[in-house]
Amino acid sequence: QERLVESGGGTVQAGGSLRLSCAASGRTFRNRGMGWFRQAPGKERAFVAAIWSSGITDYADSVKGRFTISRDNAENTVSLQMNSLTPEDTAVYYCGSTISAWSRAAVSYNYWGQGTQVTVSS
Repeated sequence: QERLVESGGGTVQAGGSLRLSCAASGRTFRNRGMGWFRQAPGKERAFVAAIWSSGITDYADSVKGRFTISRDNAENTVSLQMNSLTPEDTAVYYCGSTISAWSRAAVSYNYWGQGTQVTVSS
């Protein structure tokens, strides 16, 4: 029932910024937690940030202070503002949806977007 579509990926130089967006379908959006994960070649899909239905946010230590997650329930969208990007941020970024009350685990997210590539060059 739920479909997620990411956009906003691209190539940016180190120190630059990108803003990712995720558009969600379905009227259950407001009751779901939304998260951003990323996966680099040869690595596991890793938690980046999440925002729960209450509006509470959570961030991985590696991005805290640089990334900001937000949601617009009226538009059924979730965004990830990424600042001070480094080459280590290079990965495919995925938007996920979960019915769990609180989770950083990828297995808890039952819907995923197709992913959008973020490349940070030096």
